[in-house]
Amino acid sequence: MKAIIEKIIRFRNPSFRFDQNLGLRIILHFAFKQFAALTRGLRICFYLRNPKRMMLGSGVQFFVLSRIRWGQYLKLGEHVVLSGLGEKGITLGNNVGIGAFSRLILATSFHQIGKYIEIGNNVGIGEFAYLGGAGGLHIGDDCIVGQYFSCHPENHMYQDLTTPIRLQGVSRTGIHIGANCWIGSKVTILDGVNIGPGSIIAAGAVVTKSFPENSVIGGVPARLLKKRAELIENEINEFHNALNV
Repeated sequence: MKAIIEKIIRFRNPSFRFDQNLGLRIILHFAFKQFAALTRGLRICFYLRNPKRMMLGSGVQFFVLSRIRWGQYLKLGEHVVLSGLGEKGITLGNNVGIGAFSRLILATSFHQIGKYIEIGNNVGIGEFAYLGGAGGLHIGDDCIVGQYFSCHPENHMYQDLTTPIRLQGVSRTGIHIGANCWIGSKVTILDGVNIGPGSIIAAGAVVTKSFPENSVIGGVPARLLKKRAELIENEINEFHNALNV
């Protein structure tokens, strides 16, 4: 039974393998929860949409479903909210997972709707994420993201000292995150930022400016700590030094 369940899961995740310490009872409980999520995904058929093996946690909500598109094996955790009220809506690739209590919101008012949110293939985002799409948000393929991640592609105008900030409008540039990035928990990315492919962002960072590919970023505000090539070289040197001791 364990091998059968493992084989089924590999349709979504080809490299998946159960830990050898897991008992059959735990695996069956896990399998039941996945089956329940697949069953919830079938409700999309009532809107004449193909679920494409979508898996939904309890309490998932869609707003403006006509502007939300997804690939195979989309997995949404409990109480995830997707609002497609925007110019281009929300596009999710194959094998995308969004953690429980996360929100993907293009617009917070009908006065000025947002642009888009695009998430590539094989992207996993942890629980309690807030992804805004007001100025446009792109997350590339194969990114892994920790809990409490937030993106805000919009800024309030504040230059007029005689007018309340809330009445001065907003500026929108957009956020672009390249493929194959590892983003730690509680990272915040602000409008106008471009993150190069292969970059790593340390937990708790507040990213206010752009960084090139293969950057290791951290701090508040975030700064370049080193390049990944330097990080790998340091690890190799430490290993060689340990051998020589």
